[in-house]
Amino acid sequence: TGEGRPSVAATLRALNGALGRPAALWVKESGARNLRHRDFLAPRAALSAVFPGGQVPPEAVSAVPSLRGPAVLPLDVCRQTPAGLAVQVRRPEAFQRLLGPLPGPEPPAAGARTGCVVLHCPALRGPAALRPRHLRSVLLADHLAQLLRAQGVGVHLVPALNEERSWEVLRQLRIDWPSGPGGSSLPEAVSALKAALGRCPCAAACEQGAGTAEGVIYKVHLKSFVEQQGLVGYDPNLDVLLVTEGTLRSLAELQEAVLQCPVSDPMALPVSCFPSSSCCSIVHVVNCEEEFQQQQLDVLWRILDPGAHTALQKHLVCGPVKVTNPSSIIEADQYFQLRKRQMYDASVIKYGELAQDEAWTEVIDTLTVAAIRFEMLSTAHRSQVTLDLENNSISTKGTKSGAFVMYNCARLATLFDTFQRAVEQGMYPPLPPVSELNFSCLREEGEWLLLFNYLLPFPEVLQQAAQLPPPSKGFRITANTETVCKFLIQLSMDFSSYYNRVHVLGEPFPHLFDQMFARLRLLGAVRDVFHSALATLHLPPLSQI
Repeated sequence: TGEGRPSVAATLRALNGALGRPAALWVKESGARNLRHRDFLAPRAALSAVFPGGQVPPEAVSAVPSLRGPAVLPLDVCRQTPAGLAVQVRRPEAFQRLLGPLPGPEPPAAGARTGCVVLHCPALRGPAALRPRHLRSVLLADHLAQLLRAQGVGVHLVPALNEERSWEVLRQLRIDWPSGPGGSSLPEAVSALKAALGRCPCAAACEQGAGTAEGVIYKVHLKSFVEQQGLVGYDPNLDVLLVTEGTLRSLAELQEAVLQCPVSDPMALPVSCFPSSSCCSIVHVVNCEEEFQQQQLDVLWRILDPGAHTALQKHLVCGPVKVTNPSSIIEADQYFQLRKRQMYDASVIKYGELAQDEAWTEVIDTLTVAAIRFEMLSTAHRSQVTLDLENNSISTKGTKSGAFVMYNCARLATLFDTFQRAVEQGMYPPLPPVSELNFSCLREEGEWLLLFNYLLPFPEVLQQAAQLPPPSKGFRITANTETVCKFLIQLSMDFSSYYNRVHVLGEPFPHLFDQMFARLRLLGAVRDVFHSALATLHLPPLSQI
């Protein structure tokens, strides 16, 4: 077999190559019912479209089991079935490849930067209190920053938080955002932008006095510039922008972030993140109510700084956040406190009266953060999020919630704690080295489901979640920011089903140890996936619930 960590993409490429057609004919199965019979399928309809009568040459079919490659799964016999061409993975070998010691060089370190992205969140600029709709775009930018960093991309978050305001709710939600007065070069940059305005043919200086709003220093005709440059997708109501010192300060801060990007090679940003890469990519993460104002700022920056980076500005727009049952307009910190009280009440119902100690306070805080992050991020960013603020709207039981994910992560921690205590008491021997484990003991349906649907594709899931594909036209982009939350929810459901069905820590009889040790190795890898995925949401794993 080829060495290295197998991947879904490499296996699909090899299977498609075996049929001698450029078309993507094969699909990976994921449903438990289909996985009983096959792992990959080339559907009959797809085969009929490229082979006469859907008949694949016999030599192509017989070549499938001998497919090799550094990241290709070991494959068994390929069969013609009523559904199409079906192939199963040689499962004991696949368990060995994914759970055994990895040969070859280590993957590149996360610190090896391969590009730079500026994530700009205008919701953090306004003087008004944060509302849930603002929180959605901030949480999304925070999650996206973690995903990009995990792919080795440098990230700058803008704006720096103004220290005159209280940002307690961001700290409570574990949002890691820079704060401070901004760089020392900001006043200089603002002056340079003001000078550029003075030379700009579509800008007119404003005298303070009758008919001029306070603080306005220039009027800029955006519409004529948009038409002249042939810019696509902008709001037709963009017309005259009243520019203040604050407007220029916002642009200066963005410029400073671009200058801090360490990338000088235009090809350095990985294709997986920005196919149309430049020295530095700028993404404005905005809620739909701020979109018009951000378009104004975008066009003004293009006018004043006509460089490659401003031409590549992209907007990632979040759909509305609808709050039901509000007694009044709710602010972000009230929303957090409400969810925290509901999580405490739900936990009392599940576990009885809780000890008022530091450990339980930490657990409730973490469950609250998980509930809010999953509530905001498990929906596609373009779609509306509906927040039901009724008392019974939060639960520790619902399988779609952040609390359910954290609960299953804690069950894994408890399993390994229990095993470790049993080892210390002499009930079991310690877990042997990976090279001595017998993975052919893993025959339970749920074990293959965990490996094939979660451990195998996890690196590709993280990569997909960090992709920011360019728009076909205009400046709005779509990201798969819901991918990690959905992955964790599905993993939790399948792990929970397996864990409820299978007794992992069996009786202390030597003839049962091989299977128990193989299962512990599998579930240790599942635990690592939970921890890595939760880290992109700034959620620490819980050791108890």
